[in-house]
Amino acid sequence: MQTIAEQFQIITKGVSMLVNAEELKNKLAESHKNRRPLVIKLGLDPSAPDIHLGHAVVLRKIKQMQDLGHEAVIVIGDFTGKIGDPSGKAKGRTALSDEQVKENARTYFEQIFKVLDKEKTTVRYNSEWLSKLNFEDVLKLAATTTVARMLERDDFQKRFGSNIPIGIHEFFYPLMQAYDSVTLKADIELGGTDQTFNILMGRTLQKAMGQPQQIAMFMPLLEGLDGVEKMSKSLGNYIGVYEPAPVMFKKVMEVSDPLILKYFELATDEHPDRIEAFRLELAQGKNPRDVKYALAEIITRLYHTEQDVMTAKAYYEAAFSKKTIPAQIPVLPVKARSRLMELVPLLVQSGFTASNGEFRRLVQQGGVQLNQQKISDLDRVLADGDVLKIGKKCFVKVVDEGPGNPASHK
Repeated sequence: MQTIAEQFQIITKGVSMLVNAEELKNKLAESHKNRRPLVIKLGLDPSAPDIHLGHAVVLRKIKQMQDLGHEAVIVIGDFTGKIGDPSGKAKGRTALSDEQVKENARTYFEQIFKVLDKEKTTVRYNSEWLSKLNFEDVLKLAATTTVARMLERDDFQKRFGSNIPIGIHEFFYPLMQAYDSVTLKADIELGGTDQTFNILMGRTLQKAMGQPQQIAMFMPLLEGLDGVEKMSKSLGNYIGVYEPAPVMFKKVMEVSDPLILKYFELATDEHPDRIEAFRLELAQGKNPRDVKYALAEIITRLYHTEQDVMTAKAYYEAAFSKKTIPAQIPVLPVKARSRLMELVPLLVQSGFTASNGEFRRLVQQGGVQLNQQKISDLDRVLADGDVLKIGKKCFVKVVDEGPGNPASHK
């Protein structure tokens, strides 16, 4: 079992802000003494989920704490989702229906367990306790804070200063999220830096109700493949957790050199000592490409099988070192005799291109090849076994999705 000092080192790796360090050390010591795992809380607002490595930063941190023996509680905000968290928004967020909440929560379950240990994770819905509060309970909850404190929150402050309406019910969102922490007796709550106010409110409410205060832990935003903007599917600079191994591997190889160590810290579970070794190697002049190759292998292995990783490496070496069509490349099952323009949405959905517009631009610029020949229009009809090269680094084989073709079932 790791020492308290080593647990602290692992838990705080890559953390943007911690409130506070001494309390965390004390909680770890108490956990060790009483053989009681810490309760790690993560609240998820069930808006439409689609997880990429940027979203997974917080999940990876929770997984590291699970590996240390602690327990995670994922709170699906089905009750708070009916209000909508206005965090970072210039106006209130549209409330979700019960049906939307349930469908989004189901999709979350499918995705978060690509990262978290299911055996050490409890999923709760905050309607379990929030729907049972009566009006007197709500008034007592409201009495624990002030309007002035609520207006310290950046988005409320901006809206108030710009005469943009703020509903009274919106003030209850951080209070309800804080009440989740009270109900669960949370020891640690994680979130992105955009959740600072809400998570600190949990500490305030726990103290008001005579509970030990949770540790507030904030993870930084992860820049995408452009090296500038935060990772985002809409910007096309993302690495999706469901992308095929060869696509994931080659995308990691596109990470800008200054971000290599940040990706090690936020997108992997590597021990801080090993990351420090990579840092030292880079400082001593090691080729960043070699360190990035190790990073690509580590990240791809987190989401795929060992065989998938071997295939991805072989694909990358053939496509980008030997400049040939790889022997094993991702396949795209399509209807027989489909035109290229009909496949573009599937290519976007599968992560082979960032957007419809991006693919069309590549075609116009001569950046798309069909069977090693440049194509200039989207009307080409594709046959079973045709190979598309999209840009400099992406290959995909078109296969007939008909039941008689075994390739369509790979």
